Amino acid sequence: MTADLEVHMFPCLSDNYGFLVHDPENDLTACIDTPDARAILAELDRNGWTLTHIFNTHHHGDHAGGNLEVKRATGCTIIGNGNDAKRIPGIDVTVTDGDSFDFGGHAVHVLETPGHTIGHIVYHLPDQSVAFVGDTLFAMGCGRLFEGSAEQMWRSLSRLRAWPDDTVIYCAHEYTLANARFALSVDANNKALIERMEEVAAKRRVERPTVPTRIGLERATNPFLRADVPEFVEAMGMTGRDPVDVFAETRRRKDSF
Repeated sequence: MTADLEVHMFPCLSDNYGFLVHDPENDLTACIDTPDARAILAELDRNGWTLTHIFNTHHHGDHAGGNLEVKRATGCTIIGNGNDAKRIPGIDVTVTDGDSFDFGGHAVHVLETPGHTIGHIVYHLPDQSVAFVGDTLFAMGCGRLFEGSAEQMWRSLSRLRAWPDDTVIYCAHEYTLANARFALSVDANNKALIERMEEVAAKRRVERPTVPTRIGLERATNPFLRADVPEFVEAMGMTGRDPVDVFAETRRRKDSF
């Protein structure tokens, strides 16, 4: 029987999280993106792990900026989107939508999720009920549309929304309290959201992380996953409108919140 993977999460930069995924059976370790090379190397040393892989979600500096330094120090293999390979420093292995690869006997499924960037991808490990979603999905939020369209992002989020409720979502930033405040401004009568806001505020008062989250909780409380939910559409004053339009308006309001 294949051993479960260990996920080690740690804060870095101003509001990023770093993630190390360790397979104790085969002594493999991957980091999800490279927001801070020195922090990653220090956490590897602290855990006594040797880095074998980097799984890049997208090209932004707080996700791929440490690639080359980490690769020089560890000799690891860098995996990223083949359609965005020119913007992923040091990339060795290219993957695209629908691909899967083995990591210590666990299948890692690749989904392209354009919106935040055109080349964004996420990594889903179904047998572990875990996904690493970069900046596509946040706890009660989603990434800004720097390169993609609202239609692309809604389609991307809809794919993630379809995962089982218990799928654990590791997103890359601690944005949850600000996201919750916005969510309440557009979905004020959502009882699940009101309860979650209290929990999030309590955690942040003592500087506890609000990541990871679960897709079932996001489906119930994240406004960016609710653009086709009648109660939310009504709260937005957009009854009868296409979900893409509702999503786009929600994103517009968040950008100016």
